[in-house]
Amino acid sequence: MRIVGTARIAAALALALVAAVGCTGSDDGDEAGRTNPPASSRAASKSPAATPSPSPSPANPVSIPGLIARKHTGSDLRLGAVRARTDAYTSYTVTYEANGLTISGLMNIPRGKGPFPALVLAHGYIDPAIYTTGRGLAREQDLLARNGYVVLHTDYRNHADSDRDADNDVNLRLGYTEDVIGAAMALHSSGRPEIDGERIGLLGRSMGGGVVYNTLVVAPGLFDAAVVFAPVSSRPAENIDHFQRRNGDPIVAEIEAKHGTPKESPEFWKQVSPLTYVDRVTEPLLVHHGTADDTCPIAWSERVVADFEAAGKSVEFVMYAGEGHTFAPRWPDSMDRTMTFFERHLR
Repeated sequence: MRIVGTARIAAALALALVAAVGCTGSDDGDEAGRTNPPASSRAASKSPAATPSPSPSPANPVSIPGLIARKHTGSDLRLGAVRARTDAYTSYTVTYEANGLTISGLMNIPRGKGPFPALVLAHGYIDPAIYTTGRGLAREQDLLARNGYVVLHTDYRNHADSDRDADNDVNLRLGYTEDVIGAAMALHSSGRPEIDGERIGLLGRSMGGGVVYNTLVVAPGLFDAAVVFAPVSSRPAENIDHFQRRNGDPIVAEIEAKHGTPKESPEFWKQVSPLTYVDRVTEPLLVHHGTADDTCPIAWSERVVADFEAAGKSVEFVMYAGEGHTFAPRWPDSMDRTMTFFERHLR
């Protein structure tokens, strides 16, 4: 479904929000053979099924089939220090385990009687050298917790207090997908009375939108619904050209030395695009994008939505006339739609 329109959030909520931040080089954004989904559209144990690659040879671990074939783990969600107390929620530093790594993050737990449905937030690109716990998606963390959701904002590996993965950049940051899968599994198995581990949504912005796409095809059934804001391209090679190559990022040479260029290794680059496996998706998806986004072109979202629609998937696409990458003036409208969408699928 495609929509061009807006709604409003109460002014009282808007007063609690902080200013939006940008994509590349700033607080939130960036760069960034089919397989069949599990028989059930929702994994009963909230653990993604390990589906083998259709190829007779083992799947490349640096690929979507490689992530599909991997047995993912996520557990040991631990609350740390209290970062803030508001009239609506308490914010804690947290850690959890994801595929053998300890990942840090920030979690807002609403006041009142739970259990509350949970949301995992996947932030956009922020230079890990300056990143601090919970940075990015601050407006969303606040508003969603005020509306009755446990909000787990993952830091990803190599960020803040998370464990290090030296090969993550050269391996196209696919590790972030593992961290998001682990976050959902840790929520599900936490045993905390405030958390309803059977109702979990996913929200990603900019680079985090690309992480959402990967997660939906790697672990169908793990989440109940997903939302992306101003997402990067679903084709990693396009993101590299758009964000890294033109800025002289030296990691590009390392990537191509290890994996080959798109011309040299077309199969590799096909297998790292989530759209190659869009038939696996089982969750409804909501896509927000501004027509004036000069960081992540709206054409990238149009292509994803077209592929989802062609595959018969549930997708809603909302275009915001004149809105840029940061969703400043139209952000309240977009969040009104987001909360309505999550209300429909998680309540």
